Amino acid sequence: MYKLLSTLIYLVVVVFRRKLKVVDKQYLPKNPGYMVTCTHQSMVEIIVLAMAVYPGTIHYMAKKELFKTKFLNWLFTSVGAFPVNRENPGPSTLKIPVKLLKDNKTVGMFPSGSRNAGAPIKKGAATIAVMSKKPIIPAVYEGPLTFKDLLFSKEKAYIQFGEAIEPTAYKMPKTEAIAQITDDVDHCMKRMSEQLKKRIK
Repeated sequence: MYKLLSTLIYLVVVVFRRKLKVVDKQYLPKNPGYMVTCTHQSMVEIIVLAMAVYPGTIHYMAKKELFKTKFLNWLFTSVGAFPVNRENPGPSTLKIPVKLLKDNKTVGMFPSGSRNAGAPIKKGAATIAVMSKKPIIPAVYEGPLTFKDLLFSKEKAYIQFGEAIEPTAYKMPKTEAIAQITDDVDHCMKRMSEQLKKRIK
């Protein structure tokens, strides 16, 4: 289902409408087995980020409330998403993305855990990176915040990728490494956001 939907959306958004501009795509690893973290103001980032790594596949962490009916559970599962209890995260919350990364899959996360601009990021991405020993590729988004505007407005969508943050480079105790990686991801994404805003003015 993921391949079908992503191909259809890619054809519409990228090929025919030419709405997506990807900046610094060279920072994306050629092979999967990495985590990509992105800013999060609306649901549009989920679609645009998937288009930016196409034809690759992203497995997204999604709040468990989205899986509450049989149909929604089937839909989100079929496109590679997996549920997380954001109010009371347990060990399984980390096991799933860690296993995906170790199986050389790509995991997508929005570390702010919120669609509010400027919300502080959480430690989940750094924790998963340390446990899996897989890199984090920071990404930022600027552009339409509704699907209607993404498809029909003249405003373009921009995704910018940054250099990989390698958890194995942090030679310190696990707790300290997680805290430092979280800060580094946060600072990197804020810096990239400012760069992207200046680029598209």
